[in-house]
Amino acid sequence: MLYNIESNVTMREQLIKALLAHAQGDIQKHVANVEVYLTNPAGIGEHSNIVEAIEQELNMIAKYQDQIDVINKYFKK
Repeated sequence: MLYNIESNVTMREQLIKALLAHAQGDIQKHVANVEVYLTNPAGIGEHSNIVEAIEQELNMIAKYQDQIDVINKYFKK
């Protein structure tokens, strides 16, 4: 079994945990992309407009951070 789901954890808690983990993982992916753009912009050949590419990554970070904020505000007990 790949994942161990505790029997005393409710389905609601499992889903919230999974949603938060997914959003946090995606944030880290997009943060890593921004770091690549900032440290080696010349190495990204397919993106001629580095600022626009960074803005797109920041928008994705904001999207997932918004999801985390909404979950924590409205769905965590």
